[in-house]
Amino acid sequence: MSEVTQQKQPTVTPVRVVVALCLVAPFVAMLWVSSYAKVEPVFAGIPFFYWYQMAWVVISTALTMVAYTLWQRDQRARKAGESK
Repeated sequence: MSEVTQQKQPTVTPVRVVVALCLVAPFVAMLWVSSYAKVEPVFAGIPFFYWYQMAWVVISTALTMVAYTLWQRDQRARKAGESK
């Protein structure tokens, strides 16, 4: 009998770590309230507390897009690796 051995791809890869960091960063930034619970500096008349949170809406969107793109690329690479 011939034994077919398939090499299993690692579950934790550098790409997946980057994806996780992209998705966790906004939560950490928003949960660490003492880092942005202040009035100064004011930007366009808006206190820091408010514009910092609004900036994270845009940053979170960008990080989610990066995570999604990396995840899709990783999944395509895994499927291509399995078919070989």
